[in-house]
Amino acid sequence: MYGFTVKVKEDFDEAVEKVTEELQKEGFGILTEIDVKATLKKKLDIDKRPYKILGACNPVLANQALDAEPDIGLLLPCNVVVREDQNGEIIVGFMDPATVLGLVQTDKLKDLGAEVRSRLERVRDAMA
Repeated sequence: MYGFTVKVKEDFDEAVEKVTEELQKEGFGILTEIDVKATLKKKLDIDKRPYKILGACNPVLANQALDAEPDIGLLLPCNVVVREDQNGEIIVGFMDPATVLGLVQTDKLKDLGAEVRSRLERVRDAMA
């Protein structure tokens, strides 16, 4: 599986704010924020449910990954998705870094992927 999710009780904007705060507690900052709903409306005049992709990065861990594999930037940052499903419920999804970094057959990255996953799982659990 390439990710894991949690259903939250917050509304959409509150969920974006809370996951950002919880990520910060684990050393992650948000490098990018893509508002998919707004982009598709602007570019294609399509109405979609709220959907944001947050590009989360822990600089210390990213530096370790780059030292181990210079092209690892192709797989960074760790994407976190906040979305509204068809029932109006808010879902927060996390890319599984262990799976993604496992694409590179390097033991150092395997261990690093497990560490990043552990941190993101703590964020997920704090969101529940």
